[in-house]
Amino acid sequence: MSEQKQPVSVVGLGDMGAALALAFVDAGHPTTVWNRTMEKADRLVQMGATAAPSLVAAASASPLVVVNVTGGEVARGLLERAGDALAYSDVVNLSDGTAGDARRTAAWAAAHGVGYVHGQIETIPAGIGEPSSVIVYGGSAEVYERHRTTLDVLAGNGRLVSGDPGTAALFGMGIHSVMWGLLNGFVHASGMLTAEGVEVGTFLAGADVQLRQLHDFLGVLAAEIDKGEYAVPTSGLATHLPSIEDLLRQGEDVGLDNELVEVTRRWVARAVGDGHGADNYSRLVDYVRAG
Repeated sequence: MSEQKQPVSVVGLGDMGAALALAFVDAGHPTTVWNRTMEKADRLVQMGATAAPSLVAAASASPLVVVNVTGGEVARGLLERAGDALAYSDVVNLSDGTAGDARRTAAWAAAHGVGYVHGQIETIPAGIGEPSSVIVYGGSAEVYERHRTTLDVLAGNGRLVSGDPGTAALFGMGIHSVMWGLLNGFVHASGMLTAEGVEVGTFLAGADVQLRQLHDFLGVLAAEIDKGEYAVPTSGLATHLPSIEDLLRQGEDVGLDNELVEVTRRWVARAVGDGHGADNYSRLVDYVRAG
């Protein structure tokens, strides 16, 4: 006899929500779906999901309700509308939003006796269900463990990182911040290189060792930031300024938008002016926090 899989309800059927629902269907979980515009459920119903006639019906159909909508405030509003229908369900909220959004939704859930975990998806819809995909969770360890096997359908690397639901949201936003910083730097470098007739692929091949060293350097910076200790014996912030100025002048020579580099110069120059020229790049976290 085949194992009976846990029923799941998925609220929100955008690109990501539909991918979540399809992963549950493919894994054999009885899956109930609901969306404000129910036309988005048609393909999932053809694949084996059940369309709920209302949000309340979806919320009461399964012991696990997975929410994926645009924005933390929207997610909480839907849970509030579902109200008592969630009395016998746990909620895993996979909607984007701030740490504050996640904590406010968790507080609402606690006040209404609803088990709650916030999850942050760190992949694109096509990555849902892949062994390499990542979802981090924050909130009730009891709720997470109760549904862990079901949630593992969504990502090969799902893990609870904190009892604080806001921490999961912070992990996601931290990845975005690093990602956009990296991508913006790469785009700026590409503009500079190609303006001078240098192929970007050639640059990457030649800079492979340095780029891998930069990745390893993040661990050094993290340790310094966590300890609040920034001093280094050589190559402090003051040594960065000439290179930053050279990069700005090169960008000006070929007509680049140098705003990204100008922000870097502003942070470094302020730190050096405040007497931190012998500190490592980790010192700049103080200037980011200060605004």
